[in-house]
Amino acid sequence: MKISILKNELNESIQHVSKAISSRTTIPILTGIKLEVSYQGVTLTASDTDISIQSFIPAENDSTQIVKVEQPGSVVLPAKFFVEIIKKLPSTEIHMEVKEGFQTFISSGATEIQMVGLDPEEFPVLPNVEGNETISLPGDLLKNMIKQTAFSISTQETTPILTGILWNLSDGEFKFTATDRHRLATRAAKLEGTEDVRFTNVVIAGKTLNELSKIIPDQNMLVDIVVADNQVLFKLDRVLFYTRILDGVYPDTSRIIPSVYKTELTLETKKLSESIDRAYLLSREEKTNIVRLQTLEHGGIEISSSSSELGKVREELEVIDFKGEALKISFNSKYMLDVLKVVDSEQLTIAFTGMMSPIILKPLDASKALYVILPYRTTN
Repeated sequence: MKISILKNELNESIQHVSKAISSRTTIPILTGIKLEVSYQGVTLTASDTDISIQSFIPAENDSTQIVKVEQPGSVVLPAKFFVEIIKKLPSTEIHMEVKEGFQTFISSGATEIQMVGLDPEEFPVLPNVEGNETISLPGDLLKNMIKQTAFSISTQETTPILTGILWNLSDGEFKFTATDRHRLATRAAKLEGTEDVRFTNVVIAGKTLNELSKIIPDQNMLVDIVVADNQVLFKLDRVLFYTRILDGVYPDTSRIIPSVYKTELTLETKKLSESIDRAYLLSREEKTNIVRLQTLEHGGIEISSSSSELGKVREELEVIDFKGEALKISFNSKYMLDVLKVVDSEQLTIAFTGMMSPIILKPLDASKALYVILPYRTTN
């Protein structure tokens, strides 16, 4: 194998695929990045068995030569060193040559590096994802749906299924659900042309979806998603991102969402967020994060928290709309702030069915998002 390649193109591809490298693997070949060179271009692949990422660099793009191929071939190079050294090479062009025993020589400007490569034949074959369940959606929508649900996944490995985000698609509505048993986030979107496609109980690790989110470009390109029996494949321009579907059945969360409410408040998202953030400072000192919300006779609400060492904070907030009964409720302010950080809507409704019933938050926009936080029982 012998090539010359533009540094920025190689570096960008390496950054994409390196997200699939695990530091915990006991399989030496999986600590590397596989390079396959043909006259069409260079394919980079990395895998930790749960996720695999492949990135293709074409030999030419818009009449600009990116890769000059003198001799095709393949090699696996140790990722930790390869990722760092390519970033730091001095010249805009890099020359690479693989010789006998996978000894790899890299030169750029006056810098010369010799790396010990591994046999590419030992690298695992990528999963064969064949499924007729293929959908397309805009990249910025997918990023948003991940951002607005992933914070609610469980971090406890004792219930692996809750470390994932549940996907359901039926009647053209694509829905994400995440819960750690103390809070719940759902986000849905209508997808045109998917009325005949249906899948349920597809659960993908939240950490994996966060890594995918970093790869999706900011410009609004379409992402193709192929759902197979135990794998999902995301196709983004020149990147293929494979991930395993988590084993197990996701719990039915629909029963914890009430359909009627005793109290409903509509507020400005920013003002509520800032008020709870101030109260959180004191609640954090107590390590309980407990903040109290109570409705006032004149129609507003009071947000308060206290610390035995520091004192108290209380603040009155105006509401845009108030329906129903008076209420006093305590909740985890960190959970509430996590929701308010991802809500894009300027206004939201908070709904309650009682002081020990779930707190429902609904942004007043077209996002079809809904959040549930379980309240705290406090002595006063």
